[in-house]
Amino acid sequence: MENVKGISVTILAKMDNHIANGGEMLLGNASSIKRRPDGRVYISGQMQRQALFSAIERLNLESSDRGNTYVSNGDGTTNVIEKDLRADMGGFMHTSQGHYSGRRTAPVSATMAVSLNESNVGRDLLIRLKQDPNSDSEQKQALATNEYSQSDTMQMSFHLDVSALSISKGFKYEDERHVKTEYVKHVDNDERNRRAKLFLEATRYLTDYANQARNATTGEPQKVLIVLDNRLSRKGARFFDMTEIEKENLLKELEAREADYFVGDDTTKNGLTVFEAYEKASENLESLVDPTDGAEPVPFENFAEQVDG
Repeated sequence: MENVKGISVTILAKMDNHIANGGEMLLGNASSIKRRPDGRVYISGQMQRQALFSAIERLNLESSDRGNTYVSNGDGTTNVIEKDLRADMGGFMHTSQGHYSGRRTAPVSATMAVSLNESNVGRDLLIRLKQDPNSDSEQKQALATNEYSQSDTMQMSFHLDVSALSISKGFKYEDERHVKTEYVKHVDNDERNRRAKLFLEATRYLTDYANQARNATTGEPQKVLIVLDNRLSRKGARFFDMTEIEKENLLKELEAREADYFVGDDTTKNGLTVFEAYEKASENLESLVDPTDGAEPVPFENFAEQVDG
């Protein structure tokens, strides 16, 4: 598909014996799971984005054409969009930047991951034994309990606003009136396309979740809906929680506006597998919408100076 404006990925992932991402301490030393009022466990959107950027970092390191790009730590994000993938796709907020606020809205967004059904939550007993028999030893014996969820099918969704990928927007004023909006591109079209495919591929390999004793919890898809869209729509985020009539009408709507979509399912022999859905989506991601109409890339530093001036 050409001139893609938005990429949406909605996933079902099976998680067993996990702590999702742990919440606050509700009962003294008892670490609790984050749960909705209806009893379904969830993973926060913040944790979802962290898992996504960890996957992007690993995939970027494997990329032969990554150049000098990297993914900064979340506590030290730069504003160098042409190099720092977190700055580009995850946004940033830098204070004390003169008249320029140093703010970038993230093109990447994520929903919470929520169990499709009510969760069965148990407790795990954690024991730290005192190894030194010396009564004067500072080492203490400790007991704690930790909640875990037995088995959940988690629905999650990720979205990339392609029109803002590696793009900055500036405003021109005359007599305190906004008279023009300018778009500036910070990398070339090949690199923008590479980053869009990195985002897509990273949603296949979500593994960095908070968990007890480093258990191998994974958010890798069991089922997936991928939409390469010519509109900025997130309607597919509820796809696996829709009725069959809703699903049918959503797919009709996508077809009517000539969006490309791919449904992958590893639980059946019919249709595409998850692997095949991702491969076809990547192959069909031909070009991205370019609000700059093909202008040459400009370093973000130069753009920021122009805005500040």
